[in-house]
Amino acid sequence: MDKNNLSEFIIEKGLFIMAIFSIIIIFLIISFVLLEGLPAFEDYGFFQFIFGLTWAPNDSQYGVFAMIIGSICVTLLAMLMAVPLSLLCAIFMAEVAPSKVRKILKPVIETLSGIPSVVYGFFGLIVLVPIIRENFGGTGFSMFTASLILAVMVLPTIITLSQDSLRSVPHEYREASLGLGATNWQTIKNIIFPAALPGIITSIILGMGRAIGETLAVIMVAGNVVQIPNSIFDPVRTLTANIAIEMGYATGLHYNALFGTGIVLFIIIIGLLVVANYIQHKYKVDVGGGYL
Repeated sequence: MDKNNLSEFIIEKGLFIMAIFSIIIIFLIISFVLLEGLPAFEDYGFFQFIFGLTWAPNDSQYGVFAMIIGSICVTLLAMLMAVPLSLLCAIFMAEVAPSKVRKILKPVIETLSGIPSVVYGFFGLIVLVPIIRENFGGTGFSMFTASLILAVMVLPTIITLSQDSLRSVPHEYREASLGLGATNWQTIKNIIFPAALPGIITSIILGMGRAIGETLAVIMVAGNVVQIPNSIFDPVRTLTANIAIEMGYATGLHYNALFGTGIVLFIIIIGLLVVANYIQHKYKVDVGGGYL
């Protein structure tokens, strides 16, 4: 075996070993969470745990339904604000913006993804909470405040992936549409956007997974009250916040119940990833031997 073949062999086997090692780590994490969380389902009851409305560890009550609703409401409200802005920005950057503008916007958007969660949370605590308290009443710690923060945090994910999907549409599609007399906006609306839609939907689902898994920023501005909110200005507690707040002092069944909360959260996120993967593969369009 010559030097080049030896190097290629070592690199190939090294990458294979690292891939296997990554899979093993993932399975170890899943196994640990399941082993620690399943006793909560066995001792307290699965349906009582999932659909119980009261979380009071001191009274041995571990219902997480209010936190499931809180997590879903915060995430959906955040996506309602983030998705339109993200898609408009992605379309502008991919199809409209001059190259000079694109070169400025892209690093700015990437910078948003590099800002630590605690910075977002601190900004919400110092700036957004007082504004919402003065203009809408209440304490300012609410589902709406948390959703605002999450909307900003998921922008880079949705914008970047949506832009890549739009740019991956074959250039022949644009030329054919423009050649038939369509305007640039008609081409984007009727040709480019529908062709890129599977990738855009995937980006939205991945952004949703990013939002529902966020912890620190939500803890700082959501209010952390275990209740089903009656309005967007009510405080809520999410699943991730519940784990982070109480893990430091939990013991016994309380400790297992927090891992059970992690299992519920894990199932939700896995479900979102499965849906994203399904959409990505089901709606791929075969173009000249390749795929969009």
